[in-house]
Parts: sequence; C-alpha cells; structure tokens
Amino acid sequence: MAKSTFTSSVWDNFKQILIAVVLAVFIKTSIVEAYKIPSQSMEDTLLVGDFLLANKIIYGARLPLLDWQLPAVRNPEPGDVVIFIFPRDGVTKYIKRCIAVGGDTVFIKDKVLYVNGEEFPDPELSKYVKSRITPRGPGGVSSPDNFGPHVVPPESYFMMGDNRDNSYDSRWWGEVPQRNVLGEAILIHWSWDDGKYPSPEVSATDPLSVPRMFAYNFVHFFQKVRWERLFSLVS
Repeated sequence: MAKSTFTSSVWDNFKQILIAVVLAVFIKTSIVEAYKIPSQSMEDTLLVGDFLLANKIIYGARLPLLDWQLPAVRNPEPGDVVIFIFPRDGVTKYIKRCIAVGGDTVFIKDKVLYVNGEEFPDPELSKYVKSRITPRGPGGVSSPDNFGPHVVPPESYFMMGDNRDNSYDSRWWGEVPQRNVLGEAILIHWSWDDGKYPSPEVSATDPLSVPRMFAYNFVHFFQKVRWERLFSLVS
C-alpha cells in the first residue's frame, strides 16, 4: 500500500512538472518571449543589457513542434519595434524599427528619411552619431546617408535601427520577409548596465574567476541595474 502511494505521488509530481514545462514552452514560443539587447543599433530607445518581452500573438504566433501559424491580429506597421530572424542566416534574432511595408517607397537624402514622398519622423530617442554626410559612391551607388528611391517588395518590411549611423539594417542587407517576423517588443522587464563597473573576465584557466565575477556583481548590483528602465514600455 505504501509503495502504491509513493508511486502515485511520484507520478502526480511528474505530471505537474511535465504540464509546467509544456506550458512554459508553449508560452515562450507562441505568446511572449524574452530577448536581450546585444548591440547599440537601437539606442537610445533600447540599450545594451535591456531585457525585453515580445508579443508574438499580434503578428501570428507559430505553434511549437507544428508547422502552423495562428492568424495575425495585424501585420507590422511603420513605427513598430519588431523582432525577426535575420534573413541572411535564418537563425540570428534581430530587433529593429519597421520603417516601411510592401509597396512603400523608401528614399534617404542626406540622412533625412522619406517614405512615399513624406518625411518619416525620427523616433523620440533616436540619434545620429556622425555629422558627416556620406556621398554617393561611383556610379551613384547608395550609402546609408543617401539611399534609394527603393520600392519595398510585397509581404516584406524595411527595417532600420534608431541609432541611424550605427545600425546594420535593411539599407545594407535588404528587407525582412513576412515569414521571418517573430513579434513586437512591448516591455523592458530588466536592464543591466555592465558599462558601469564592468564584470571581471571569466577564464577557463582560472577556477576562481567565476566566483570572483559573481561576488563583484553582487557588490555592485544596485549600481549596475538601470532601475528607471524596469517595466517601461517600448515605443
């Protein structure tokens, strides 16, 4: 009797853990997902060390383990901050701002961005770090500062970083196809500034480097967290 009760208890616990894992996987792949900002391309809207939650339902979530996609609430629109799979390698996750959609004409003249002939307003926290205007190259080849006119193909999106002079984006590698879109960034839930009090390097040849790094970050924890950015909406 005791053995049967023990077996039943183990099975019940296993089922609860399995259900929790399945739900976590489903939520992560289909509803919301966390992302970390690794580069400066979206400054100052998003900073290196920001951790985001993305809404995957809005653009049509993909169900885990199945080649199915739920109907989208809507497609990406100009101004959305979008997470997508980098078209060049099909693996890396990028985050940029949607500038134009299929059928739109993108034109950049001396850093000023135009979409369908109208000036596209700079996002509130966007920036330019270079004052020099890059001229067109030989034969009129486009540059990041002077681009187009270029018509965005159907079911595709033209993406640019808010840090316009320091962003590897659609000006360089082309549009993002609809199938590569993952979700819309909605919330910064954590932000860690390793630029302040940089963490000591971890070395495989130094067994004490890991505890040293954890101890250092523990001591400087309150200085390294960007408290003012926690739970702020992405816009």
